[in-house]
Amino acid sequence: MTAAYTLYAKPGFEATTIERLCSEARISNRAFYECVSGREELLQALHERCVEESLAAVAAALEEAHAGLDDRVSAGIRAYVEFTTADWRRARIMHLEVRRSGDILAASRQRAVSSFARLVEEASTDFPEPATGNRRLVALGVIGALQELLIEWLLADDPPSIDELVDVAVHIFGRSLGKP
Repeated sequence: MTAAYTLYAKPGFEATTIERLCSEARISNRAFYECVSGREELLQALHERCVEESLAAVAAALEEAHAGLDDRVSAGIRAYVEFTTADWRRARIMHLEVRRSGDILAASRQRAVSSFARLVEEASTDFPEPATGNRRLVALGVIGALQELLIEWLLADDPPSIDELVDVAVHIFGRSLGKP
């Protein structure tokens, strides 16, 4: 898992062979196949672990936040951004390799997005109903915006600071969810 965590993040899933994984992990190919059925299963396990840990970090932050809506939105976003960016490998797996892997992580990615959408919907119930009338679609939209902000952080020559990411995401979330 540790070898895959690093190699799948860079050089990336497509460039990482089973032989390279085994060499990095100092295990035989046979031992590899005794643990997992292939590279795809290992990538899915890594992605799902990252998602579960990030969901737990956000849920904990939401519970600890003050009752005010602004505090909950800010705490949830900050927890996600800080958790994701605390380890560049996690950020790359969750926001780049998940897209680059194509169908391999499609179902896992969809489950992750749905889980985060539920969190956003639950955390935003005190906001007025969105103008669109569909809180779930708005939640999906703001999640997409946050994903793009994190991709910018990963790929930019001069990446924005974590505080900038949080401030912009909080603004987007608030406005999208109907905050004046």
